[in-house]
Amino acid sequence: MTNLLQELLDNHRGKAIGLLLGLFLALLILTFGFWRSVFILICMVLGYIIGKRIDEKARFREMYSSFVDRVKRN
Repeated sequence: MTNLLQELLDNHRGKAIGLLLGLFLALLILTFGFWRSVFILICMVLGYIIGKRIDEKARFREMYSSFVDRVKRN
């Protein structure tokens, strides 16, 4: 069983991740509704971005100024 799972992940990683993300999204929508699920996903993406910046040792001022610069460009 472990060998089969490992082989599946080695050969079809993108499909497996896509399947799990689709299942997660479907459960969110069925549980909370579409707009609440969108809000949850936006919060997750923002949390990921902030966490990634923290891992990269970026300072808060740098993150804030980068965000403000991007908003001003658009």
